[in-house]
Amino acid sequence: MSKADELFISNCKQILTRGFSTENERVRPRWPDGSYAYTMKSFCIVNRYDLSEEFPILTQRFINFPAALDELLWIWQKKSNNVHDLKSHIWDAWADETGSIGKAYGYQLGVKHRYKEGMFDQVDRVLFDLINNPYSRRIITNIYVHADLADMHLYPCAYSVTFNVTGNRLNAILNQRSQDMLVANGWNVCQYAALVHLMAASTGYEPGELVHVIADAHIYDRHIPIVEELIERPRFEAPKLEIDKAVTDFYSFSTDNVHLSDYQYGPKVTGIPVAV
Repeated sequence: MSKADELFISNCKQILTRGFSTENERVRPRWPDGSYAYTMKSFCIVNRYDLSEEFPILTQRFINFPAALDELLWIWQKKSNNVHDLKSHIWDAWADETGSIGKAYGYQLGVKHRYKEGMFDQVDRVLFDLINNPYSRRIITNIYVHADLADMHLYPCAYSVTFNVTGNRLNAILNQRSQDMLVANGWNVCQYAALVHLMAASTGYEPGELVHVIADAHIYDRHIPIVEELIERPRFEAPKLEIDKAVTDFYSFSTDNVHLSDYQYGPKVTGIPVAV
């Protein structure tokens, strides 16, 4: 089975059997009917994915990889904070009348900063260092900028990536302050695995490890029956990530030249209630 399935099952069982319940605690999210959205949670779950072995995507359920990739490119390639630049509508609830989500996500990656070598935004600085300073221990992006939090319509969940070159392998650590395991885990893992692959293809490395650090990994109370059913489903072998080898510029990748082959999966999970 897919390693992503194994880790997802292990994480969910840990949360459900040994996690902490926030019931009757002071929580912010609410369900559409106004009641508080409580969770079962575990602190600091750390998962490692060896991208040289397989591409980590859930097979128990369908993950819309083209849409996940499009969102990743919206943030990292377009550096956009406007939902009109995104094909899906998953961010619409946080957008204003112009389509903006404020100074969040792609906006932060696109802000230029002064370095000794000149002005770079965060993505261009990563690409510059991977080519020119591959053994730097400072190849880091961060979009959790306190000075701009008041101008963000949603605080970033996945907020920091540290890139590290070891031999001919490009590795990365994704730091995430909070993750809704049912809604977001399968989505985020395949997105940032794809990012490592694309960064590696752009800078001459082989994909190495993706390490995913989740500070607050949780399952909402109304999601528990869905998760319990999901983790008992059959699993399949991981698919292959296919990247057009003729494309070597990070800014030239699109959902047309990056795709999965042999992706087998279980039924879609629909009707998931969302707390806000």
